[in-house]
Amino acid sequence: MFRTEAMTEQAPTDMSDTTRTRDPAAPGRFLVLSAHDYRTPRRANIHFISDELATRGHTRFFSLRYSALSRWKNDIRLPLDARANAVEEHNGVECFLWKAALHPFNTRRRWLRPLENLMFRWYVRSPPPVLVAWLREAEVIIFESGTAVVFAELAKKLNPSARLIYRASDSLSAIDSAHYVERAFAEAAADMDAIALVSPAMAGEVASQHNVYHIGHGIDPEIEQLADPSPYASGLHAVAVGSMLFDPSAIAAASHAFPEVTFHVIGSGHGRMPGYGENVVVYGEMPHAQTLRYIKHATFGLAPYASAQLPAYLADSSLKLLQYDFFALPAICPHAIVGRYASRFGYTPGDAESIAEAIRGALQAPRVRSRECLDWPATVDRLLEPELYPELRVAPFDSSPHPLPFATPQEPSRVPA
Repeated sequence: MFRTEAMTEQAPTDMSDTTRTRDPAAPGRFLVLSAHDYRTPRRANIHFISDELATRGHTRFFSLRYSALSRWKNDIRLPLDARANAVEEHNGVECFLWKAALHPFNTRRRWLRPLENLMFRWYVRSPPPVLVAWLREAEVIIFESGTAVVFAELAKKLNPSARLIYRASDSLSAIDSAHYVERAFAEAAADMDAIALVSPAMAGEVASQHNVYHIGHGIDPEIEQLADPSPYASGLHAVAVGSMLFDPSAIAAASHAFPEVTFHVIGSGHGRMPGYGENVVVYGEMPHAQTLRYIKHATFGLAPYASAQLPAYLADSSLKLLQYDFFALPAICPHAIVGRYASRFGYTPGDAESIAEAIRGALQAPRVRSRECLDWPATVDRLLEPELYPELRVAPFDSSPHPLPFATPQEPSRVPA
């Protein structure tokens, strides 16, 4: 297997205080292509995967889809702008943020599609020398869902022996990828060694049959020890973490319906909104490790996504809901993403009474853990060689509920409040 015996210690949740050393002459064993950057303080699942890869061999992280246009979108990588187009080592991982003159994007106009396709073709044909060298030298290349997959054909041409893995953190339709990207994925799918979906509900968009697997997010069990002591005073406390599709109206409705509950809103990307009750406390961006205390010791959690038309796979892929599940925290969320989890209580976005009913259910619910999650080493084992785990295989175009191979929702384990 790809896992080395010499380096088996699991990467901690927050790597900001950790330094790794490596042989500078070693070839690039693992290469990750993503629209994220490994050095940003806000972390997604691809960061934790990269942490674990770096314990197994020389790892490189190539960040793409970045240019002067990124300022218009307030890209989270903007603080790294002065360090773009240069190789920098961060916690033992070689990083490169490619700042192009212009990066292609979805124009959302059919009549502009010829121009859109032209931009993508130019982008693919103009890779920086660093990317060309890294593609040639890698043993394993991981493409995170999105623009990265447009370089799959180049990777195969430059390095036919490399193992190619597509990590579907999101479906291309959900992140509104350009038609060019969708077509590139359709063309590359059959040639991938593995397509790793965070939820089997994503299989309907995969134009392949033999190489599709369900590999969910991992979690670091050590977060249990990092989540003490409680940050709360006595009383009832609810927590909402993160900014994805954040719906402040759900917080407003909840705060007025339950004045006896204190609502803690962390990193929503919004300040205090006019509709909030006096029992809402708003926090800015907070390091991930610090949020854990607020989650573990809350009475219930909220995942206030703004849309009722959410992708079904979010039930399995939402990191905030995963953390709520880990800490056995009852949670409220839109009906569309309750999924198979008995610890979740659904509501209809925009319906205040529906929100109140969901909270009443959460307040009465026992503290149970409805799924057992793999740690990151076990998750990366499966990402690198999923064929060794037949239970992970997903039939394409099958959106029926699949029992998680590491979950036991029928027999939840009770966890003390």
